[in-house]
Amino acid sequence: MRALLVINPAATTTSARTRDVLVHALASEMKLEAVTTEYRGHARDLGRRAAESDDIDIVVALGGDGTVNEVVNGLLHHGPDPDHLPRLAVVPGGSTNVFARALGLPNDAVEATGAILDALRDETERTVGLGLAAGTPGTEDEGVPSRWFTFCAGLGFDASVIGRVEQQRERGKRSTHALYMRQVVRQFLDEPHRRQGPITLDRPGEDPVSDLVLSIICNTSPWTYLGNRPVYASPEASFDTALDVVALSKLSTPAVARYATQLLTSTPERGPHGKHAVTLHDLTDFTLHSKVPLPFQMDGDHLGLRTSVTFTGVRRALRVIV
Repeated sequence: MRALLVINPAATTTSARTRDVLVHALASEMKLEAVTTEYRGHARDLGRRAAESDDIDIVVALGGDGTVNEVVNGLLHHGPDPDHLPRLAVVPGGSTNVFARALGLPNDAVEATGAILDALRDETERTVGLGLAAGTPGTEDEGVPSRWFTFCAGLGFDASVIGRVEQQRERGKRSTHALYMRQVVRQFLDEPHRRQGPITLDRPGEDPVSDLVLSIICNTSPWTYLGNRPVYASPEASFDTALDVVALSKLSTPAVARYATQLLTSTPERGPHGKHAVTLHDLTDFTLHSKVPLPFQMDGDHLGLRTSVTFTGVRRALRVIV
């Protein structure tokens, strides 16, 4: 068995010594090639190389959700083919690690490596669905390349928060949950579309849902974690179905207080709800349009401004070692 290990040296929760231990543990069970990423997009290039290779069986991503996203986009560069593409394994090394934890892996890198090795010995894996986002034909975003995401995407408020966090990290701030919460408050205070949002959701055969100020697309549940607390934006979302959407049509102070409380107390059975909340389950194809350019994010990576994004939920897209 031959494996490619993609290591993000900037992973926030693993030291160089820990990474060396993990490399030796994996190399004891397989023929391992370890490559450290050197630039943005390098993990994607390595994933594509593995997909186009005839002798790589597994790609192991050691890093956070951004590293995993790049590897997945490389593996699926030519489209999903789960029976023939290398399998993916994830060793969490970021600050949140939503994808790995949603798969049921431990949030500790050493423990997760042990779980992956156990799964390889027991020959256990699962095939997961993924989301695909692309520029909408006939709009100014038509030429935007399509991109896969593993657990979430967002247009509007949440993407604005992620953009603020990335700006703070570029200034040397550590990526912590407290940093995210501060940026949520600041974005709310600066949000220009609190009472009437510019977003419209279109789906085949259904009436449009308009005036949305916040839209989150989920491919699994939980949506994220605050420390060890799971947050369920779309409790029904699953790797075994297509995509779920939770959207809000109002961000007044009372509405934000209500929905923030619902998120913080959410459970696998109940997420945000109320007259200003829109929840849709298992959508295969839909489009989000905005009257003005809005920030867009995928898997916690800010991707700039968009006015229209078309989403596709693809079931059984990739095999994962769990």
